[in-house]
Amino acid sequence: MALVTFLEAIRDGLREEMERDERVFLMGEDIGSFGGAFKVTEGLQDRFGAERVIDTPIAETAFIGAAAGAAHMGFRPVCEVQFIDFLSCAYSILTNYVATARYRAGLKTSLVVRGPSGGYVRGGPFHSQNPEAAYLHTPGLKIVAPATVRDAKGLIKAAIRDDDPVLYFEHKYLYRRIKDDLPYGEDIVTPIGKARLAREGKHLTVVSWSAMVWKVLEAAETLEKEGVSVEVIDLRSLLPFDEESIVTSVKKTNRVLVVHEDTRTGGMAGEITARINERCFEWLDAPVRRVCAHDVPLPYAPTLEDFVLPQTDDIVKAARWMVEY
Repeated sequence: MALVTFLEAIRDGLREEMERDERVFLMGEDIGSFGGAFKVTEGLQDRFGAERVIDTPIAETAFIGAAAGAAHMGFRPVCEVQFIDFLSCAYSILTNYVATARYRAGLKTSLVVRGPSGGYVRGGPFHSQNPEAAYLHTPGLKIVAPATVRDAKGLIKAAIRDDDPVLYFEHKYLYRRIKDDLPYGEDIVTPIGKARLAREGKHLTVVSWSAMVWKVLEAAETLEKEGVSVEVIDLRSLLPFDEESIVTSVKKTNRVLVVHEDTRTGGMAGEITARINERCFEWLDAPVRRVCAHDVPLPYAPTLEDFVLPQTDDIVKAARWMVEY
C-alpha cells in the first residue's frame, strides 16, 4: 500500500495508462518540463519523452482539435487545460465537432480533456469555476468529477480507455488535502456512469460530487449527533449519471437534497430534481431542495467567497428543514 494524494493519484493513473498503452499521449499548457500549473504531470516528460508529453501554446481550440484528429487515427490523447474555466475557449470544437464525430461520421474519438476546477482557494472569477453544466446537454460527451483519491485514479484510467470523449473535472481544493492508501499493482478502474454510496442513512438522501462530497459528509456527522441519519451519494459521473442509485435511495429515505458547488440557475441540481419528480414523486415526503452557489461571479475576497459558495452549515440548515417538513 502507498499513501497518495488526490493529485498523485491522477498522475499515477496517467503514468500507468501510458505504460500500458503506447497510443496514450499528453498535450497541454506547461505540462512538460514545468510539470503543469499544479505539478500533476511532473516527471512524466522525463519518463516518456517530449513526443508523448507535449507542451502546447495557450490555444485550447487548436490543441484539442489536434488531439481529436489524433484520436481519429487511433491514438488516445489526454489534454490538460491549465484551469478548467478556460475550457470555454474550446467550446465550439468540443460541442460541434468532438462530441458529434462518432455519430456523424463513425470516427472514434477517444479523447480526454482534464483540468483543475472549483473554488475554496481564493482564485477569483477566472480560476474557480465549475462549468460542468455548460456541457451537460451535449450528447456524445461524458463528464466525470471524482471526490476521492481512489476515484481520481480510477476515473482517469476509465476515461482514457473509453471510446468516447470524456471531460475530467479535478477539483484543485482536493489536490493535496486528501490522502488515501492505494495498493501497489492494482489496476483501479472506476466505471463511468456508476455512483458511489459514500454513507448509508435512513432519514434523508444527499446527492453530491467532487469536493462538495466532503462538506456533505461533515454535515452528515453533525446531523448524526442530532439523531438524523443521512445517506450520501457521490455521483462522481455527471454524464451519464446514475439515476437508478438516486431513485433507490429516495424510495428508502423519502427526502432528497442536492448539493453542488456550481451556481443555482441552470446547474445540474435542476436536472436531478426533475428526474426525481418524474420517477419518485409519490415517494417524497418533502419537496426536493438544492444547496448551490449564488448566481454571481466568484469573488476573490475570502469572506465573500465563503458567502457565495455552499458551506457545511448551509447543508445542515437545509437538511434540518427537510426532516422537519
